[in-house]
Amino acid sequence: MHPEIFHIGPFALRSFGLMLALSFFLGIVYIRMRALRENVDVNFVLNLAFVVIFTGIIGARVFYVIFHWSDFSDDLLSSFNPFGSSGQFGIAGLNLYGGVVFAIAATLIYVNLKKQRLWQVMDIFAPALALGIFVSRIGCFLNGCCFGMPCDLPFGVSFPEGSIPYAQFGDAHLHPTQIYSSLYGLGLFFLLHHFDKGKKFYGATFSLMLIIEAVFRFAIEYVRYYEAEMETKIGGVTFTYNHLIAVALFAFGVVLFLILRRNKSVSRN
Repeated sequence: MHPEIFHIGPFALRSFGLMLALSFFLGIVYIRMRALRENVDVNFVLNLAFVVIFTGIIGARVFYVIFHWSDFSDDLLSSFNPFGSSGQFGIAGLNLYGGVVFAIAATLIYVNLKKQRLWQVMDIFAPALALGIFVSRIGCFLNGCCFGMPCDLPFGVSFPEGSIPYAQFGDAHLHPTQIYSSLYGLGLFFLLHHFDKGKKFYGATFSLMLIIEAVFRFAIEYVRYYEAEMETKIGGVTFTYNHLIAVALFAFGVVLFLILRRNKSVSRN
């Protein structure tokens, strides 16, 4: 765990922010390469990439605030004010699925305004999103957030005194859920990259990403720690809100795949 790279007064270069920026950079490089291969306007995809980044960060923060409303209800300005009461500069707390929802909505609007082929564009971005998961989850590990539940596995990790995981579980060994997610993101990137080369219709790669992401996220929720605010009960069974979102993503991905497969107008041939 190494949450800060260096510190100058109230400004700190944080490991999570650095890895998040690196994930954006690598994603943009990949998207540009794919756009050239697909004969898609490079300026369009680069502009869209910045739209996705900007709206994704906003969505991730909005969802985090919603799910932790008790922490912000008395001081709404703190939701997006980078100058916190602690004297440190920066905003902590993001929700991945909030970013995904906002980014997809912005993409739909922007692609429609520019009159581009929606599902071709979505396929270009899908592997880049997986690459972003790989890199940004390393930042989570360095930051000490998104940690797992206690375990007896030989590769369990413990966090130092003063960290959030330590405050919750002491020096107990925890599931390295950040590393699980990072390795998953890397594997998903290679899978989508190679699958995309042989796809039969536009939208197939994006649909597959939604399906696989939903399955993985539903599974990892059982070994990841969440505050009580993130949990709900249905029929006496406890789920996290991310469980419910994962179910919706899975259903959407399957339906989308079936619809696009039958729609010959989006065929690559």
